[in-house]
Amino acid sequence: MSRHQTQPAGVALVTPRLGFLPAILLTTALALTACSAETIGGDDPKPTATAPGATNPSGAPGGTPDEAGLPLAEAIGKIPVAEEKRTGYERDSFKHWVDEDDDSCTTRAEVLLAEAVTAPEQGARCSLSGGSWLSYYDEAEVTDAKKLDIDHMVPLAEAWDSGAHDWTPERREAYANDLGSDRSLVAVTAKTNRSKADRDPAQWVPPAESATCTYLVDWTATKLRWVLTMDDTEKTALLNLAEPCADSVVEYESAP
Repeated sequence: MSRHQTQPAGVALVTPRLGFLPAILLTTALALTACSAETIGGDDPKPTATAPGATNPSGAPGGTPDEAGLPLAEAIGKIPVAEEKRTGYERDSFKHWVDEDDDSCTTRAEVLLAEAVTAPEQGARCSLSGGSWLSYYDEAEVTDAKKLDIDHMVPLAEAWDSGAHDWTPERREAYANDLGSDRSLVAVTAKTNRSKADRDPAQWVPPAESATCTYLVDWTATKLRWVLTMDDTEKTALLNLAEPCADSVVEYESAP
């Protein structure tokens, strides 16, 4: 089952991305009482929210979250508000995609392998062929990896605006290749990724209604994980959009 495949509302099941310690856990209150439920197998741990209010996990057991079970609105309130600073931004300030573990698979390939509904064949130098994926932003099934982009949940420019302008090059590289959290990076159709560009939720949310609550939880958890800020417009939009997601819960672990 794909990490983006639908689960019944209120039930969130997850297994970790292979080879990486997950750092962000997203779940519902019901899921916390259903820990003995069936486990999703394979390396595709994250389903898509089925409707506003249906929460999906962003990681897996294995690390102690900094905050456990924060309601979405409360988690949004923990993000500091500050003026954005775009001055000096260049995409090249965030080195990616890297091969952190020297296995010939770059970060892009690692995400594609982890999120595949049907596993692709892996050739020399981690070349991928075949396979299938579900882009949760638009609920599109994709059978050609070349038609997928790896989206930074909080875009690089937005991260720069929100605090990464003060980071070292090494920390920006770590952010751009964050495999420690299943939801820092997500494989989606190139069309939706390029529609999103560097916009925050005040300007863009996924076109699939089923994705809204998941997206808001993932965005919020990523900002908390990396201690990023938001401006007043973003905060207002997040809180308004979160109103139908009353059952959504955010758990996160700070980035190393």
